[in-house]
Amino acid sequence: MKNVFNQNDSNEIINRINLLTPDTKGLWGKMSVAQMLAHCNVTYEMAYENIHPEPNSFVKLMLKLFVKKSVVGETPYKKSIQTAPAFIMKDEKDFEKEKERLINYIKKTLELGEAYFEGRKSLSFGALNKTEWNNMFYKHLDHHLAQFGV
Repeated sequence: MKNVFNQNDSNEIINRINLLTPDTKGLWGKMSVAQMLAHCNVTYEMAYENIHPEPNSFVKLMLKLFVKKSVVGETPYKKSIQTAPAFIMKDEKDFEKEKERLINYIKKTLELGEAYFEGRKSLSFGALNKTEWNNMFYKHLDHHLAQFGV
């Protein structure tokens, strides 16, 4: 798996994002390209911003038991998998704004580096190691960029 903490891999992700246009159509799923970018930003909002509520202890336990492995593991996501409510984008989004936010989050993650993430608490899964953080960030981006053909 590629590494979001590696300059070359992060540049490759950003280059893929820069291939998108406001008119890029998805190969599967219901989101517009702008909604997909906003959707991808949620992962970073949960890591950096205090705008999403932390799940209660029961929900967090269920997430750890039944969802965590598929999110932070190495196995790629399947097409059209179910997502958490916070990630569902119903409203139209501003393509350029969401694209810029996503690229800035990717750059911030690279700048902070893997040491920053080692043992850092995830909103949904508790403490994760740097590999789990990388897998969660990269796998999600790769899945949705592939969804939009880049």
